[in-house]
Amino acid sequence: MTTAATPARVATTLVTGPAAAARERAIFEHLQTSHPGLQVVILEGLAPGHSPLDSLPPNVQLARIAPGCLCCSGNLVLRVTLNRMLRQRPGRLFIGVARSEHLDQLRSWLQAEPYDQLLTLTPDLQV
Repeated sequence: MTTAATPARVATTLVTGPAAAARERAIFEHLQTSHPGLQVVILEGLAPGHSPLDSLPPNVQLARIAPGCLCCSGNLVLRVTLNRMLRQRPGRLFIGVARSEHLDQLRSWLQAEPYDQLLTLTPDLQV
């Protein structure tokens, strides 16, 4: 009898800070030194002009979602984007959050089913 291997959980980092440029720069720097396989970045909001994430290597996929509280108004958009990205089985995931008022709720949502079996939250990256 053969059992299917359980896929490894995706190391997931929430990136917070008041300025989009600083969040994107911090993510870019971490992408340079982290997982060599597929990496995914989900950002809330648009880039403020030029972003270091404008030129990413092929192993990094970037998705931008409309700004708004990710655990309230943006929940459905985040869920759809996250599910689509997780189907590709990345080794690393960064979620850039524009506003951190409900960061604990977002973290709880990411630790609930079904994401509790798919993600491992790492310490937040605060810039």
